[in-house]
Amino acid sequence: MAEFDHSQLADLIGHTFADEKRLEHALTHASARSGGRGNYERLEFLGDRVLGLVIAELLFSLFPAAKEGELSVRLNQLVSAETCASVADDLQLHQFIKTGSDIKSLTGKRMASVRADVMESLIAAIYLDAGLEAARTFVVKNWGARARASTGAKRDAKTELQEWAHGRSGIAPTYTIVERTGPDHEPQFKVKADVAGIEPEFGTGRSRRAAEQDAAARMLEREGVWT
Repeated sequence: MAEFDHSQLADLIGHTFADEKRLEHALTHASARSGGRGNYERLEFLGDRVLGLVIAELLFSLFPAAKEGELSVRLNQLVSAETCASVADDLQLHQFIKTGSDIKSLTGKRMASVRADVMESLIAAIYLDAGLEAARTFVVKNWGARARASTGAKRDAKTELQEWAHGRSGIAPTYTIVERTGPDHEPQFKVKADVAGIEPEFGTGRSRRAAEQDAAARMLEREGVWT
């Protein structure tokens, strides 16, 4: 685009900027070397933090029974570059991003990271222009349905058990092979998982890693961390 259409942008994002230059910076890629205009890189840094805060607050309110691990998974889904780019696509922001002539197209998977970065920088620009409440309104409007639909899928059991064990005692779980049976081409492993202060748990699998995951999952379920 040659010039920013501020009125069209205001309609799309639901915010009219008091400082229009801030909006221009938020939508300007570093490749656009024109007249000393700033770009979005610093704003992206701030916007990432503002987005994380608002999403964390939103999830905390939407899922009062969710544990920390589930909330973390949901948060990571919602602040990911993929989701940010998807929101940018919904708003058709690629039409307004200022780039250098070497960047021919901002659509498609290859440039998704640019669209995600611009999404974060726009959040920062709104925050700086009108405060946290304005940024919150924008994020909730554009992420609210996604937050309600996020799955909160479980992380792998060993990662979850390590974080839970560290929170309890500061000591990581240990895993020990207690039995290996079957022929070499089809082995079966039995593994013991130990966490300080609680009874060990056992798991089985066709590889050591699979058995460790099974033991970790069984322990998480036994201790009520997973349901």
